[in-house]
Amino acid sequence: MYDASLWQPSASLFVLQQRARLFKQIRTFFDAREVMEVDTPCLSLGSITDPHIEVLSTHTRSQGQDLTYYLQTSPEFAMKRLLCAGSGSIYQLGKVFRAEEMGRRHSIEFTMLEWYRVGLDHWQLMDEIQCLLSVVLNDNALVCERLSYQAAFVRHVGLDPFTATRLQLQQAAHQHTEYGLQENDRDTLLELLFSSVVENAIGQVSPCFIHSYPASQAALAKTQLDSNGLLVAARFELYWQGMELANGYHELTDAKEQARRFAEDTAARQRMALAERQCDGRLITALESGLLACAGVALGVDRLLMLLCHKSHISEVLPFAHDRA
Repeated sequence: MYDASLWQPSASLFVLQQRARLFKQIRTFFDAREVMEVDTPCLSLGSITDPHIEVLSTHTRSQGQDLTYYLQTSPEFAMKRLLCAGSGSIYQLGKVFRAEEMGRRHSIEFTMLEWYRVGLDHWQLMDEIQCLLSVVLNDNALVCERLSYQAAFVRHVGLDPFTATRLQLQQAAHQHTEYGLQENDRDTLLELLFSSVVENAIGQVSPCFIHSYPASQAALAKTQLDSNGLLVAARFELYWQGMELANGYHELTDAKEQARRFAEDTAARQRMALAERQCDGRLITALESGLLACAGVALGVDRLLMLLCHKSHISEVLPFAHDRA
């Protein structure tokens, strides 16, 4: 129900000042490193295929055609097209949209910082993220913990995610969440255990990078063998005080492999009876022209501001939360 009385901002003026300060710090940080700011469209005729992320769409008629546009869940595809066109290292600070349940940590519209560094891998990108956090926290002594996905699971769940049987994962999931006994998908069970057990245990004192995810969770990252000979995804996520802050990859540059993963996601969406989406074929064409080796990451700015300002709800750091938009 629309309430005309809710006209005032949901964040305090002090928090809005801190928000503006954070934006300025981010831009100064990348300007000093000669990383170019870009501004890609919020609307696209193509969309992501990920079966676990729901998008917002809008329909219009133009020049006699009925068109469906998708609001970006991330500027990733457009930014990679710029990289393929020779942009060099770039960043974007802007709005993204996801049709998820709104709650303490999520708004349907939020601000994302996404950047790509040509010539860097995901390990070097973790170093740069630590530098950025040091700046915004004004803490030159900050050191982020680094923990492999396997080590995090063994430490906090008591199971090796690479060797545990499906039955062991089902039983562990049921023990911790009361769900999982009927779930047969291995990655779904791993995600259930990670979100309900591991996330709450890591990054409580200092930010923590979880890296070397199972290859089946590579998304848009390269895969590689780790020091133990396991095939893992060259990706990481950053957690701090129970909050997922960032998701980064040593980016996949193989157009054929990317197309295969898109097709796999589309098939998964069909099995799950999810709405059909128009795949972004322009990204595949761009990758065919060549993407230089690079690493990229997306960071939730509103969540970072929540931690900086010691706020418990995302509405407290947004100028106007969803009920006041």
